Amino acid sequence: MTTPPSRWQRIRPDLTPWRSSRDFRLLWSSGCVSSFGSFLTYVAVPLQIKHLTNSSFAVGLIGAVELVPLIVFGLWGGALADALDRRKLVLCAEAGLLLLSSLLLLNALLPNPVLWPIYLVAGLVAAVDGLQRPALDSLTPRIVAHDQLTAAFALNSLYRNAASVAGPAVAGVIVAVAGVQTAYAMDVLTFGVSLLLLARMRAVPPSTGADKPSLGAIVTGVKYAWGRRDLLSTYVIDTCAMLFAYPVAIYAFWASDLRADWALGLMYGATAAGALVVSATSGWTSGIHRHGRMLVLAALGWGVSITLAGLVGDIWLVLLCLAAAGGADQISGVARSTVWNQSIPDQLRGRLAGVELLSYSVGPQLGQVRAGGMAGLVGVRGSVWAGGLACVVGVLGLVAAVPQLLRYDDRTDPNVALVRARHEAEAATREAAAA
Repeated sequence: MTTPPSRWQRIRPDLTPWRSSRDFRLLWSSGCVSSFGSFLTYVAVPLQIKHLTNSSFAVGLIGAVELVPLIVFGLWGGALADALDRRKLVLCAEAGLLLLSSLLLLNALLPNPVLWPIYLVAGLVAAVDGLQRPALDSLTPRIVAHDQLTAAFALNSLYRNAASVAGPAVAGVIVAVAGVQTAYAMDVLTFGVSLLLLARMRAVPPSTGADKPSLGAIVTGVKYAWGRRDLLSTYVIDTCAMLFAYPVAIYAFWASDLRADWALGLMYGATAAGALVVSATSGWTSGIHRHGRMLVLAALGWGVSITLAGLVGDIWLVLLCLAAAGGADQISGVARSTVWNQSIPDQLRGRLAGVELLSYSVGPQLGQVRAGGMAGLVGVRGSVWAGGLACVVGVLGLVAAVPQLLRYDDRTDPNVALVRARHEAEAATREAAAA
């Protein structure tokens, strides 16, 4: 008879994937190291451009340089992830990112650093990241048991959120004390360590009968997503939440409006801190089966929290609301990831990861445009609360249009059953071959 989990086990992260899969431990450790290094460069690049140009437009141009390569190569990277060894693809991309960070370091070491190579490298990094991300996101379902996917993605979120909180703070100190050259050098070092860890993983060859990478293969993946309304709605909900309720672009103006310029850094860290708290107490998520409901409730929680943040006038209440929004976003992310990886066939998993990349990269970009434009029309706080309210209305409207999402249950969903059966059969085949 199975012993029910204790209260402590329901709260702390479920470490089962870490204990049971050597390759997951290596992949997780690699992500920890490279995420920290990436935040060093994330802080150093805009600061270096500011020093070189003293122009906010020049700093903002980085986002425009990165967007198109990320979209184009993200879709192509999804097709490659389904056709090639995913571990090898991730490894090659990691080597490419190490090389690009080295170019930033060499430029920073020049007596007079040059501006255009920074933009060039930023665009190339976005392209390589687009190639890598689908393979990286679709690796986990191949290296952990099917019933451990929720726990695995909660553990991945744990290090990502920790890096989001601590990374920028540590990076700011390093850049201020030792300069951008040191930040770039440390990023190169972390990529080297990450490469060593990834190199120790076993090969993850493509599924039998995998499609060759082509435009037709990409279209096949998009058609699959379009044909599953429950799956498509998860992308739309994420885009809706970011489009209407992502006010990061106006944080500086918001802090001034609240007469709390000193709290700007806390505002940037509040959502990540809320997400970190949820991911550090995520054991309960492994017992959830109705991930559609989980996603809807979390998206509504995000919208309500942002609405309240825009309505209250006290900075500490704003920070509390932003932290609550971050916690809701973390729950939403676990739910989305679980639905995707439980129910998408492995031979399509990379291409659908490319579609996911679009949903969680384009949404925030457009959301910043919406927040800034609306702030000019109705004021900063009006832009925030109206965006949060629009998110709530949008999510409720989507649920009314696609009731299949609320009915999603991994115990009865036929897509989940098919993926689970194939996953177990392939695992049994690999074990037999190893024996």
